[in-house]
Amino acid sequence: MWRKASAAALLALAVGYFYHGGPELPEQILQYINLPNFQTSSQNSGNSLEQVISAAWETLITLPTRQWSRVAVGVNACVDVVVSGVGLLQALAVDPGTGLDHEVLHSKEDLREAFIHFMERGAAAERFFSDSEAFQRIARAAAEYPGAKLYVGGNAALIGQKLATYPDLMVLLCGPVGPKLHEMLDEQIVVPPESMQETDEYHLILEYKAGEQWGSTQAPQANRFIFSHDLSNGEMSSLETFVASLDEFEPDLVILSGLHMMEGQGRELWEERLKEAVLAISDIRKDIPIHLELASMTDKDYMNSIMQEQVMPIVSSIGLNEQELLFLSQAGEGPHSDLDSWKGIPDVGQVSDILFWILEQHGRSEPSSEADLTRIHFHTLAYHILATVDGYWGNQAAAVMAGARVASSQACGLQSVDVGKVELKAPLEFYSSHTEPREKLSLNPAAPVTVWRRGNVVFHMTAVLVCKQPLRTVGLGDAISAEGLVYSELKTQQPF
Repeated sequence: MWRKASAAALLALAVGYFYHGGPELPEQILQYINLPNFQTSSQNSGNSLEQVISAAWETLITLPTRQWSRVAVGVNACVDVVVSGVGLLQALAVDPGTGLDHEVLHSKEDLREAFIHFMERGAAAERFFSDSEAFQRIARAAAEYPGAKLYVGGNAALIGQKLATYPDLMVLLCGPVGPKLHEMLDEQIVVPPESMQETDEYHLILEYKAGEQWGSTQAPQANRFIFSHDLSNGEMSSLETFVASLDEFEPDLVILSGLHMMEGQGRELWEERLKEAVLAISDIRKDIPIHLELASMTDKDYMNSIMQEQVMPIVSSIGLNEQELLFLSQAGEGPHSDLDSWKGIPDVGQVSDILFWILEQHGRSEPSSEADLTRIHFHTLAYHILATVDGYWGNQAAAVMAGARVASSQACGLQSVDVGKVELKAPLEFYSSHTEPREKLSLNPAAPVTVWRRGNVVFHMTAVLVCKQPLRTVGLGDAISAEGLVYSELKTQQPF
């Protein structure tokens, strides 16, 4: 028993060394606790890299000293209809062909082209379907398709569901909640009466598996394409109700999502509504941190309005994936904005460059800055990075590991990681930047958080154990962000 306790202590010591030194851990520590260095793991131990990482997570992921007690989440909520994308399109008598992206879908043919465009890239995307009648016909076909399943949907509702798995955490959810969605929500979630509506909003989730083929298109990895004709969420109609409910609920953290839904409403609407949204968000007490969860967007002007002029400067944390990160840089002409898309696993150095640029240009990387943004949680299939301005957030090593752990387990439909069902895809060696000066770094499975610093920004990176046969990809990003926030601690007491 003393040896197990000593092993845990030494593993924690190893992470401390990793934090303040370099990625190479002293061999005597690794040998003592029987967690091999990755270069010699296959020679010295029967443990796979996946086993070593999973064991390290279980030892090192600990909740912060000061935890959230009341979290308010808004404002997009719906019922997801999850169905085989290829199967549904075949049932709709649509033939395969070539892919083409559409910012807004107007017809069944637009849907086919956009689905193929993203399926052949293995990329997630979300689009607005403008024709209400055509959408209703497709929605009925999807609901009747064999194997179709109904789930809680919408970033806010999914984040709320994840938070509700912590019994000591009170969760307020505000959004367009219809009778079916209300029935599906965790009973621990509080929904203000003003948020209830007579009918549900439905979103269609077209999933595809890794290697799945349709015509000449083959998916390189499992993912999904989402579309809807959702006016309540599209106009963020619950935002004012959400902000008004905060005075009575008194949260110590606010999580905001759904801004991407306004994009499909047209420039005239989103320009005016975004101004109203910023006024509403500005009414939230300054001492309450706000996390913004981003999602797929295509309008660079809209993204620029969110990033530069409107929302990003008044939130303290954001969560996003690789498509959203690159699009954000493209919209703002930031680092690597000349890339059309990522080729395979996003380069860690390039991701680091963009995260650093966001916090420098639009965050509080300098004390003199008036912006509130101090934290970015980036997630992609193979790894996650938490980038934070030094001095504002604590427990980020545990937070980034917790996010990776939930991605590994939830994708496989499990409560915990099964090392036989996952694989390591993250690079074992990488650079802190794509340009000079840059530092060569390594991933050590025994202490699976690599830490580096650029100016006042600290980066925490961990690998994800990728599920070999994922059962459901929808909501993974929301679960990752929620889990990362649960394990994060706001260090500063000064108002944001």
